[in-house]
Formats: sequence, structure tokens, C-alpha cells
Amino acid sequence: MMLLNLLSSSSVSFSKSLHKYPVNNPNIATRTSVSHPSKLKVLNFNRINSHPTSKIDEVIMFRKTPCGLVNFGARPTSQIVKAASDSSQDSIPDGEIEKNPNKTLQLAIVFGFWYFQNIVFNIYNKKALNIFPYPWLLASFQLFVGSIWMLVLWATKLQPCPKIDKSFIIALLGPALFHTIGHISACVSFSKVAVSFTHVIKSAEPVFSVVFSSALGDTYPLSVWLSILPIVMGCSLAAVTEVSFNLGGLWGAMISNVGFVLRNIYSKKSLQNFKQVNGLNLYGWITILSFFYLFPVAIFVEGSQWVPGYHKAIASIGTPSTFYLWVMISGVFYHLYNQSSYQALDDISPLSFSVGNTMKRVVVIVSSVIVFRNPVRPLNALGSAIAILGTFLYSQASSKKKAAVEKKD
Repeated sequence: MMLLNLLSSSSVSFSKSLHKYPVNNPNIATRTSVSHPSKLKVLNFNRINSHPTSKIDEVIMFRKTPCGLVNFGARPTSQIVKAASDSSQDSIPDGEIEKNPNKTLQLAIVFGFWYFQNIVFNIYNKKALNIFPYPWLLASFQLFVGSIWMLVLWATKLQPCPKIDKSFIIALLGPALFHTIGHISACVSFSKVAVSFTHVIKSAEPVFSVVFSSALGDTYPLSVWLSILPIVMGCSLAAVTEVSFNLGGLWGAMISNVGFVLRNIYSKKSLQNFKQVNGLNLYGWITILSFFYLFPVAIFVEGSQWVPGYHKAIASIGTPSTFYLWVMISGVFYHLYNQSSYQALDDISPLSFSVGNTMKRVVVIVSSVIVFRNPVRPLNALGSAIAILGTFLYSQASSKKKAAVEKKD
């Protein structure tokens, strides 16, 4: 399954969650028609982790041969950064998928892997945190796994190693910092509250995107502002009725939203001059820099607790190999589910992707409730549903805004 994702992914680009920039709850992309597979499809990075949120969060671009095989190769970032904008917005109609049974089946498989990998990550991430409540170390390990993954791709020539210079690294320092903040804050939230609650709060990322982008001069129609009202109302209702409510968990999810939104905005400003580095390589370097940001701080924050915490975790679970397996799965699937989400985005419109991303959040919430048997009050379920519905309405309104702007231009 890991090999399938590796062979099916070629590059990740910064998403439109970069307001007018998207890894993780946000995107303009320049794309070509599916009927012309030889043309380059350019997507954007932040439609993942929290789209129109998230997630680290990261968009994969593909160039397919007539035989349907994937070519690994460089993709220019000029269009990637140029594509950065609101969240899940594109003027391409929703019916751009070819009415081809094989393509439909392929897309279904991609969505299946995306959902499955996201569920696996959330479940094993929470399992590990339940017996080893040190999110700084676990978040660092997940970035470490992504870094090793990219180094292997470069070493084996499956992905061309980018030629970078000092100015490129400097330009990435800001986005990597905000990516680090978004990732560690989400992991802290997961360690303190139920997975379902964290995902409900992270569905509020569009609210931060609209507010921050408006403060920087962007304008939104009334429909967009109205669409964020149910998000605020739903998240508030879910928070006050959450059985596992913890103030630290709430703030962790909120700060994660802020971190990913600022990452998107800052990326658009700092990465416009690096056309020679493709999307997957950008994502790789962001991951590597984020690891170097996070790990030293993790040692300072909770390093003294790791050894006694490890022995306590092993004593509680009985078999060390089980604990190691949970931690390894959380790291590997954190990277893989992002790859699959970008692959899905390559073959459908951003609006269709936003619908799939919203449904993914529902599937993850329901799965986590079933696996961990978290008690859910009726009002809590209602608040969660309202918040997720608001996220969907936001993606609809944002897409119409983008289409109107492009038609005018």
C-alpha cells in the first residue's frame, strides 16, 4: 500500500489555502483539461490537512503518460505560488472527470486509500498518545519519518533532487515555522481531547482564513461571510457540550488553525521566485526544516520526561513491539494520507475535493468515536454536524467567488 502511494505521487505544491496560498481546514490552481493529459496540471498545497482547512498540512501534481504511468520530474513552482488563493476555489466545472469506467475506478481507489490512511493515522496517533502522552516527541518523529521518506526518494532518483541555494532555504524558513506550529498544536490537542473534538475545531480553519486575509486587504462577498457563521456556531456548541473538553485541547486545535493559515499566507509572499523547485520537493524541504525547528524545542519542553514515560508506557501495554508499531504507523501514515489527498485533488475540481474532504472529516470523526467509544451527547453531535456543514457551504461560496473573479478578468 505504501509502494502504491509512492508510485502514484509525484509532487506536492503549496495550496491555495495560501490566501490568494494551501499542508492541513484551504486554493486556486491552474489546471488543464483532462482531455489533454500531456499538459501540466498545477495544484496547490494547503488543501490537505484541513481543507478548506489542513491539514501539513500539502498538493501533489502528476504528469501521466499515455499509458497512465506516472513520471517523476520537476514541476515549476511559479504556477504553484501564482495559484495560491482562497480555499478550494477553481473555475473548472465539477464534471471534468472523464466518463471512463477505469478512471472512475482509479479515483475511487485513491479516495479509498486517502480515507483509510487518514483513519489509520488518527487511530494509531491517539493510541500512542494515550499511553505515551508526549506530543512533542511524537510530532517530531512524524516529521522525521517524512524527512527520511524524501531523502530516500532523492537518493534512489525516484524524485529528482532539487538544486537549492541559500536564498531558497531563507524563503522557506517562515512557511516551515508556521507549518511546525500548526502540526505540533494539532498533536497537543489530540493528546488532551477526543480525536473527534479536535477535528470539529479544526473544521473552523476557514474562519481564520477569511479573517486574516481580510485584514491583509482581501475582500469576500456576503455569501462567504454568512457561510462561516454556522462554522462558528457549530464549533461553539460542540465545545460546550464536549464530554472530554479540555481547555488545552481546544487551544491546541485553534492555534493549529492559525499556524496553517499563516503558513499559507506567508508561503505566497516568500516563494514566488523559485520556479526550478517542484511541489514535492518543496513539501520535502518544509518537512525537513520543520523537524529541525521542532525537535530541539521538544527536548527542552518534555525531554526529561521521555525515559520515565517510555517505561510507564511499556509497563502499561506489556509488549514493547506493540508500542513501537503504533508510533511507526502514526509516522508513516501521517505522510501517506497527505500524498493520497493530493492525488485525489489532481483528478477532480477543487469543489469536488472539498466535498470529499468534508466527508473524510465525517468518516474520521465517526471512526474515532466507534474505535475509542467516546460518549457523544446529542447536542455535541448536532454542533459537529453544523460546523462541518458550514465548512461545506464555505467551499461552495468560495468557489463561486473565484469563478466570478476569473470571469471578470
